[in-house]
Amino acid sequence: MLDADFFRRWMTTAAASVDREAERLTALDSAIGDADHGSNLRRGFTAVATALEKETPDTPGGVLILAGRQLISTVGGASGPLYGTLLRRAGKALGDAAEVGEEELAAALRAGVEGVMTLGGAAPGDKTMIDALMPAVDALGTGFAAARAAAEEGAAATIPLRARKGRASYLGERSIGHQDPGATSSALLIAALAETAEATEADGE
Repeated sequence: MLDADFFRRWMTTAAASVDREAERLTALDSAIGDADHGSNLRRGFTAVATALEKETPDTPGGVLILAGRQLISTVGGASGPLYGTLLRRAGKALGDAAEVGEEELAAALRAGVEGVMTLGGAAPGDKTMIDALMPAVDALGTGFAAARAAAEEGAAATIPLRARKGRASYLGERSIGHQDPGATSSALLIAALAETAEATEADGE
């Protein structure tokens, strides 16, 4: 079972990963977007990590709702509302449970992804974060490692796609041949989840 501490460690691991990969995310965004995806997400996830040092939600849902709220308030552009919706919707789906299982987490993340799809109007194949998140959620029932692999494969699979949503869609055919930055950062989020699960297992928790 996964408790609030697990979710805090997931968010802080994600923050460290985004900080480490921010320049790569911005480089990807410079090709088909506003060249600010990495810097925006770094600011947002730094705020999440800082908030979790000051506040200590005692439920998994509370951790995700706090993280989502921070992202919405600190990240510019579309990324803040989209990532904020993902985490807040997932947190609300988990409710007030002190511990949740992998099946509950998968269902909650699916609710979060559906919220993102509604907000952004995107579907799988549109060259967005959905192309990494949806395969990850589908694979989560098999395990965290499978979810990480599915997200990374989904992000890579955006390279030959033509963007149909967001700033990249304005480029038309010129968006083909570039990996989507949102799908890439989504894969980092799922990889952080898998990393947290592996560390927890190694610690014997």
